[in-house]
Amino acid sequence: MSTEDHTKPPAGRDIILLTLGIIGIGTSGPVIALSTMPIPTLIFWRNLGGALTMIPFALRLKQWQSAAQRKAIGTSAIAGVFLAMHFICFFAAMRLTSVAAGVAITTMQPVFAAIFLRMQGGHIPRRAWVGMAIAFASVLLITGVDLQISVRAFTGDLLALVGAALAAAYMLFGSRSQKELATSTYTTVCYFTCALTVLPVTLLMGSALLHFSAREWWLVLALISGAQLLGHTMFNLSLKRVSPAVVSLVVFFEVPVSAILAVWWMGQSPPAGTIPGIIGLLIGCGVFVFRGKATS
Repeated sequence: MSTEDHTKPPAGRDIILLTLGIIGIGTSGPVIALSTMPIPTLIFWRNLGGALTMIPFALRLKQWQSAAQRKAIGTSAIAGVFLAMHFICFFAAMRLTSVAAGVAITTMQPVFAAIFLRMQGGHIPRRAWVGMAIAFASVLLITGVDLQISVRAFTGDLLALVGAALAAAYMLFGSRSQKELATSTYTTVCYFTCALTVLPVTLLMGSALLHFSAREWWLVLALISGAQLLGHTMFNLSLKRVSPAVVSLVVFFEVPVSAILAVWWMGQSPPAGTIPGIIGLLIGCGVFVFRGKATS
């Protein structure tokens, strides 16, 4: 049975990496909302751009020589497939249900990460589950989520839930790969595989890949530099030392960051529950990482 502590809080530089990751991934929603580029096309260019940015660093390391490294490269590719499926489910959910409901349900990611780790023999204390519940309730408070009762909305909600599970699987495979690989090698393979996985979807949907305005390409660059490199890559760097359950929990903070940026960039009114929701998130994360006496 695994003895790794899956509730151990990040320390040192990992706090900085995760903070940058929260800011980076928080830019995703507003940038996507500002863009008119088809969603599959955005996913393709976002991940291809991330892979091309990281590949010079990966090639310099030449991490494909040992059998363990080659196996880890295969695991990185699997993570890329899960990442692509997560993106497809999430963005499809955005078209079928309300954005608030879709985002809130997708933040179930840390719960799935904890379940997957528990299935692998990892130990998740009871108090950690309570912390996740508080954090999730705080997300609902921030979004003011109103789950609609319709077949279309239910389908979107279900896709968002599946997307949350896929995101957790992506995190777990990424953590496993980086036991043998540097983050640059892992992200190059993962992002490139994600782009290749979503490319057939883009073509089947008849989505254009080129011939967009300069404004759209600037938004793609913003998505690559913000959500992909500053967001996902910072999270992946911290996965070398921090449990996937903790990194997934940190993703909860994407919601208030996106809400604040939407006010700044798009003039949208912040949800009434933003401030109390952020306080609740901090409390929930504190409960999650608090390791008192026997809480199994």
